[in-house]
Amino acid sequence: MATDTHRGSSEQSLDEPVRIDGTDHLEAVVSDHDVVLVDFYADWCGPCQMLEPVLDGLASETDAVIAKVDVEEHQQLAGAYGVRGVPTLLLFADGEQVEQHTGALPADRLRDLIESYTSE
Repeated sequence: MATDTHRGSSEQSLDEPVRIDGTDHLEAVVSDHDVVLVDFYADWCGPCQMLEPVLDGLASETDAVIAKVDVEEHQQLAGAYGVRGVPTLLLFADGEQVEQHTGALPADRLRDLIESYTSE
């Protein structure tokens, strides 16, 4: 389970996805946590909507931090990471991008992907 940080300096539990508000925020989340799964999404995207409950579950079930970036609000950030379609999922481990997948992945595949980096 992700650590609940309500008592610390963070205002948000890590048992739920973190809404990213810009480049600096994303960089801080990636540098502050061992494993971060970033979901680049759009509200109008059907596969993104299907993926949302999966990511909500993974946030509370795994040691990874789940971060969400709205590509409509943060087009430059999405472009900087080479996002060409939504959903695009980026996985960071120890501050480095280690995976990138475009399209919705099944929950078990995402869990296995996360655990391959959190179980080391």
